[in-house]
Amino acid sequence: MAFRLAPSAETAGYRLEAHESVGSTNALALDHARAGDPGNLWVVASRQESGRGRRGREWATPPGNLAATLLNVGHFEPATAATLGFVAGLALSDALLAVVPEKRIAVAADGGDMPGGRFALKWPNDVLADGAKLSGILLESAILPDGRFAIAVGIGVNVVSHPDNTPYPATSLKALGFGGDAGELFLALSDAWVDNSRLWNGGRGLDAIRSRWLKRAAGLGTQVSIRVDGRVARGTFETIDEACRFVIREADGSLLRIAAGDVHFGAVASAQAD
Repeated sequence: MAFRLAPSAETAGYRLEAHESVGSTNALALDHARAGDPGNLWVVASRQESGRGRRGREWATPPGNLAATLLNVGHFEPATAATLGFVAGLALSDALLAVVPEKRIAVAADGGDMPGGRFALKWPNDVLADGAKLSGILLESAILPDGRFAIAVGIGVNVVSHPDNTPYPATSLKALGFGGDAGELFLALSDAWVDNSRLWNGGRGLDAIRSRWLKRAAGLGTQVSIRVDGRVARGTFETIDEACRFVIREADGSLLRIAAGDVHFGAVASAQAD
């Protein structure tokens, strides 16, 4: 399998470091930043030995799946840099639509029809296909000695295989009928990142990113549950606000804005969130 950048990414000044196997693409990218790398570097591998998901969860990347990290270095505000996760979700969904243009996928996390399209974005950082987790996105950061901020945007995609022993449904592109490989998907991803990053424009275009993201949001307008402040909040997924917080309308009509948490959809939410 060969990884290569899209011509648009090369023209925009992005670079590529490809590996057959690494410990963690995020960790390697941040090591490069600490050693003086200026950023705009993609670190990719078809196997990741010690990848991580959110909250320290293991994210296995067996051979043939995609582990890709984009290193960004600059004078970012941490809150602004955190919104790169939404840029990553949009770029990946664009790439998936490009390489699987005819695939008919109905997103239904709990067995019913759900808004979001063929590849839906689950707040804050998952991509779903056929109601199951296809990809996870993890942002990790470091403050560099010169005061700049390095942020590694890690994207893991189940291309040829997916875990079976998870507390949530998971799937892979192969299971959905995709006959390509991780290299083909990465090529499309590197292209899609250029357009979405330009739209984000250092955070100045966040309103446009938010609007695009909401059009692909899994479960928008449906019942959700999420654990917050020691309780399980239930209500209707209304929107994400200007800070990309998850907003639900509770039974009493009040709006609850949530900065972090695991969202569960529909009827399955009660058992999983409690």
